[in-house]
Amino acid sequence: MINKIKNIFKKENDPLSPEDKLKLIESSSKLVGPGVFYSTIIVIASFLPVFLLTGMEGKLFGPLAWTKSFILIVDAFLAITLTPVLISYLLKGKLRPENKNPINKKLESIYTPILIFCLKWRKTVLGINIIALLIGVLMFTRLGSEFMPPLDEGSVLFMPVTLPDVSNSEVKRILQVQDKLIKSIPEVAHVLGKAGRANTATDNSPISMVETIILLKPQADWREDKTKNDIITEINNKLQIPGVTNGFTQPIINRINMLSTGIRTDVGIKIYGASLDTINVLAQKIKKTLEGTSGVKDLYAEPITGGKYIDIVPKREVIGRYGLSIDDINTVVEASIGGMKLTTTIEGRQRFSVNARYAQEYRNSLEALKKLQVQTMDFGPIPLEAVADVKISDGPPMINSENAMLRGTVLFNVRERDLGSAVKEAQEKLDAMMTKMPKGYYVEWSGQWENQIRANKTLSLILPIVVVIIFLVLYFTYHSMKEALITMITVPFALIGGIFMVYFYGINLSVAVAVGFIALFGMAIETAMLMTIYLNEAMNKMVEKYGNSTETITEEILKQYIIDGSAKRLRPKLMTVSVSLFGLIPILWATGTGSDIMLPITVPLIGGTITSTIYVLLVTPIVFEMVKLRELRTKGKIELIDVKE
Repeated sequence: MINKIKNIFKKENDPLSPEDKLKLIESSSKLVGPGVFYSTIIVIASFLPVFLLTGMEGKLFGPLAWTKSFILIVDAFLAITLTPVLISYLLKGKLRPENKNPINKKLESIYTPILIFCLKWRKTVLGINIIALLIGVLMFTRLGSEFMPPLDEGSVLFMPVTLPDVSNSEVKRILQVQDKLIKSIPEVAHVLGKAGRANTATDNSPISMVETIILLKPQADWREDKTKNDIITEINNKLQIPGVTNGFTQPIINRINMLSTGIRTDVGIKIYGASLDTINVLAQKIKKTLEGTSGVKDLYAEPITGGKYIDIVPKREVIGRYGLSIDDINTVVEASIGGMKLTTTIEGRQRFSVNARYAQEYRNSLEALKKLQVQTMDFGPIPLEAVADVKISDGPPMINSENAMLRGTVLFNVRERDLGSAVKEAQEKLDAMMTKMPKGYYVEWSGQWENQIRANKTLSLILPIVVVIIFLVLYFTYHSMKEALITMITVPFALIGGIFMVYFYGINLSVAVAVGFIALFGMAIETAMLMTIYLNEAMNKMVEKYGNSTETITEEILKQYIIDGSAKRLRPKLMTVSVSLFGLIPILWATGTGSDIMLPITVPLIGGTITSTIYVLLVTPIVFEMVKLRELRTKGKIELIDVKE
């Protein structure tokens, strides 16, 4: 849009008659049409990976890509239709030439000597850029990785797990102690905990699972230099209760993880097989192996054993002597413990069953159950223990299955370290420990790591296709493979600034950072495309004046026209970059909910925009000059590209 307006304001005759003004606006609008069209295609194509993201990352960043694309489409439409109409009304009076503008004059006076110096020492400048690129690659390999940057929800979900056979009274006592200790932390505003399942069929939490929501005070009321991680560490240190394994997450992300992967922590290792005993052995081995891994917190193997069951086994030889059957014993057990349906009461359109069972004091202990009376025909009532063995036995507290196989799980969160390196170290330890799994058993990584692998796979498959699409767009713009390559090599150098910014801000690579780099990809190509068009336009003017051969074109003439083409309309180039930066920089100081996601998108954009601008203004002319000099030496002339802005 900025370049379109600049192009229209450029004129040869002043003052303009109304007819000349309309002709100038018409010709300028036709000139910028292809540039608007191709640049819109390039930016929209660069967002193709974001469109194809699935899962929670697709739901989060899809609207961003669609919004950006629709804005570009509408912007292109308005630039071609509405802008010429508005300019026809606003273009009044005498217009100053480009070189009379004080801002543009000052910018050119600063830029031109720098560009001349770079063209003089072009190999040195290229060497510095290549070194910077290599440093950027090295920094990139040192960056951590995660699925998504953690969104601070302003609260904490404390999810401790105790032994499966814990009693209701004991878990109630533990819950009260925990709530009291948590409330003693100065930064905690409110605490609310529950044990077991909610009154819904979708919650299968056992009584041993506690969920406590911790609402924190505003950050201004926290102790000096206290962070959320410090508060979680303090809570964890205070709540070291024997038999209780602590776990920390956040309410919203916990529900999302449970719904998407079935894992309530950041990472889970699912163990599949046919025997619960074997799965339990493998789970305990995995847990022991992962203990002490840096960044692995809240490590916990879901118990497959430890549940308590009352077994009532009839003594077949004895019940035969009393003239009883197995059904007689089962009827007594059902009526006394489970309850037996007697009748149904009808109240309007509602029906209620009426059940009867023994009072609590007759069934609240193993001894009470042994003394339950069994009626016989010949010997009168006899105690249940006379005809059956009543005992407590161990068993699985809960049987989990997935993909038609039994499943055990080892869970852990990752704190004070990036998710990617922590999981990779854990995988290396497991590979060294389990060289061979029992037949029919296998493990699967889940949780946030599962989402990260899926997102990385999508991006790695689509990004090469996007690069090919953008290259084809550039080729059809220039009708030259060489010019398309000159524009494309801007991308890695633009990424340098993004990588430097991400590295020094201490941000891990994630889907959010990838979206920032994708947006930068399109912007860098667009800026380089603009510079290449101006340079080719300068070449056309040079050939028009001097001809196209080695006899008429010297290196000095070529250099002068490259300088003229580079400095041409410097102000709109910098205005375009400045508009982007002015819109992005305030996000660096943003606070509150959502800033955690926006910062990783913004940081690579800001750094990349700065370095891509420097590269396009200083290095692209160098590369262009070297290519044209090579053409002169090898072919005796330069290749002209008749391309429109």
